[in-house]
Amino acid sequence: MRQITLSNGTTVEVECLSCALTSGLVQPDGGVVIETEHFHAHQDVAYPIKGLIILASKRHIYCFDELTEEEQLDYISLLTKIRKAQRDVLGIEHVYYFYNEDTSHHFHTWMVPRYKWMNEFGRSVESVRPVLRHARNKMNNQENVNEVIQAISLLTKALHGER
Repeated sequence: MRQITLSNGTTVEVECLSCALTSGLVQPDGGVVIETEHFHAHQDVAYPIKGLIILASKRHIYCFDELTEEEQLDYISLLTKIRKAQRDVLGIEHVYYFYNEDTSHHFHTWMVPRYKWMNEFGRSVESVRPVLRHARNKMNNQENVNEVIQAISLLTKALHGER
């Protein structure tokens, strides 16, 4: 079991955070953005950045080559839909995508939006960690959390065909 502190300050003890989230054991702020038979998309629970979406496999796997053909098609379709909604309803022009196979969680992709305030940290992959730390340490206030939750609501509605 591992202890993980969420952005809202809550500490959870889980074997795998991805399993806890995709099964509903841990509820992300704002709820699930979209879910299919194979994947679960939610606002990142550790960093309060609006539109920072985690697309996680429901099946406990680690690598792309472990995805079935059906999961591959679902993954790219869902990733594309989420990205379009980020652009259309949140005005996000650029996103950094991260996926690593040596994670302690299972297969998931981070969709990290780029905002102007992030430029002070640089514009490369090396800038992402300082951006995440800044968000967690300096933006974890009620006003920003409300904006994050509003963004989750907008994305959820867009992905379910509502406006």
